[in-house]
Amino acid sequence: MIQVHRLRGEPLFVNADFIDSIESTPDTVITLLDGRRLVVADAAGEVVDAIREFRASVLVAAERLREHAPGHLSVVPPYEE
Repeated sequence: MIQVHRLRGEPLFVNADFIDSIESTPDTVITLLDGRRLVVADAAGEVVDAIREFRASVLVAAERLREHAPGHLSVVPPYEE
């Protein structure tokens, strides 16, 4: 999730995986995959930066999980009968 701000300044959290496009017209308009459009106060570049930081944080978290479970594809213990 990324945080953006409505035009009045209220924070709004958006699932970055559901963003289809971001445009400046001159307001920043985020179009979601389902066609809904969100007009936000943040500049388009700031939204893109937030998405990039979010995705990087996911990669860092995945690497930390791998470090705690070396040699395993998953941190879930194998099923035992």
